[in-house]
Amino acid sequence: MTRIAIIGAGFGGVAVAAELLKAGFTDIVVLEKADRIGGVWRDNAYPGCACDVPAPLYSYSFALNPGWSRRYPPHDEILAYLEDVADRSGVSGLVRLGAEVASARWAGGTWAISLADGEQLDADVLIPAVGQLSRPSIPALPGADTFAGVAVHTAHWTSGVPIEGGRVAVVGTGASAIQLVPAIAGRAAHIDVYQRTAPWTVPKPDRRYSRFRKAAYRRIPALMLLSRAATWGLTLVPGAALRGNRAANGFIRAYAWVQRRWQIRDPELRAKVTPDEAMGCKRLLFTNAWLPTLARPDVDLITEKIVAVTPAGIRTADGVEHPCDILVYGTGFAATEFLVPIEVTGQDGHRLAGEWRDGAHAYLGLAVPGFPNMFLVYGPNTNTGNTSVIYFHEAQARWITQAVRAVAAGDTLAVRPDVAAGYDSEIQSRLAGSVWTTCQSWYRTATGRVVTNWPGKAKEYRRRTATLNRADFLPSASSSASSGVDSGVTSGEAAG
Repeated sequence: MTRIAIIGAGFGGVAVAAELLKAGFTDIVVLEKADRIGGVWRDNAYPGCACDVPAPLYSYSFALNPGWSRRYPPHDEILAYLEDVADRSGVSGLVRLGAEVASARWAGGTWAISLADGEQLDADVLIPAVGQLSRPSIPALPGADTFAGVAVHTAHWTSGVPIEGGRVAVVGTGASAIQLVPAIAGRAAHIDVYQRTAPWTVPKPDRRYSRFRKAAYRRIPALMLLSRAATWGLTLVPGAALRGNRAANGFIRAYAWVQRRWQIRDPELRAKVTPDEAMGCKRLLFTNAWLPTLARPDVDLITEKIVAVTPAGIRTADGVEHPCDILVYGTGFAATEFLVPIEVTGQDGHRLAGEWRDGAHAYLGLAVPGFPNMFLVYGPNTNTGNTSVIYFHEAQARWITQAVRAVAAGDTLAVRPDVAAGYDSEIQSRLAGSVWTTCQSWYRTATGRVVTNWPGKAKEYRRRTATLNRADFLPSASSSASSGVDSGVTSGEAAG
């Protein structure tokens, strides 16, 4: 029986575990370091936390949810949905909570996995599904260790953060901050928002779903497919804009301009919130509340550079010290540092950290040369700039299931270095002309390499991962055991 170890019980880990169960594989363990499944939706519980992808798309295609309360559901609903899917699909019974993976080593036919508590496990297939947004990024601000108040990252939020009546400093103006600040404005005595670059924002087409709509979805589930298709259509314009379509780009820019003119009356503040970077080089943010909140008298937008944190607050480059009781880092994640801090060692003692020293890469975002029978979920260059990443997770789960079938038939799958290099060259060449190279963001490494995002349409990725091609992998002693009929793989040319 093929032993399968999945690292991480977020949306990616649950997707691949559910697909493997459906295919008949049962010797599966999902190793989750936390005390609850959920990934990013378990870790991010700050006020206002919600999805910025519409619910009809931010759902598994095999588990559409008729009970969403609104188009952009809040954190609690998403976490409950994931836990419900895990329960109903049988994945929950496979999860080991509190099982933090410290290292994994290829031991000539199997993966030897070491947990942080010293326990050892063996697996024939290793599937890291730790995601790109699992490790908070906190800037190294001088004097941060001297701050006498409460300091917290949005991904480490707890109910004990004393917002009521406090003076709050929020560092960052990304996706987390634009949700948090409107949610705590009016509860805090004062909020200072520290902005390095103004984000591109557009109105959020949110709406509450009626009881009639939810009842109709339960009675006629096919209606949810129509809603999903219609929502997919809404993503086409921003997707085209990110890929360089001038008309789409112009429409988004005009939409953002109208929002700023309508919601910000003060010319000085409007100038501060007007982006000076290319639209789309950082994530486009959907919000109806961010700009009006910045215009409140109890909220200040500070664009001076932070030079130090003091025991009582933050000092900026103009010499002003801004007092605060609570320091919130809305500074995102170390998204380019895949699998850190897990130490992964492949063939001949080759370390994955060394392979990725110049930036992470993987064939189809799934397989790395020298690391047999290891298949990544949400790996390098599989993030989407405008649609649902769950669509990518499901494509990866189907491909991985084909790979596991091949391993179960006695094969060893090690992607060919020349195939992986050719693929990476293609992806980086396409990304070189993208908007994501025009500014520094969490999409890029310090050297400028884009390691997170997929350069094409989502349907292209689905097509290219539809069939596992045995010819893309090195020969193994029993490779002849695999066939397109029995194992679900083919020896034809690479798809796409």
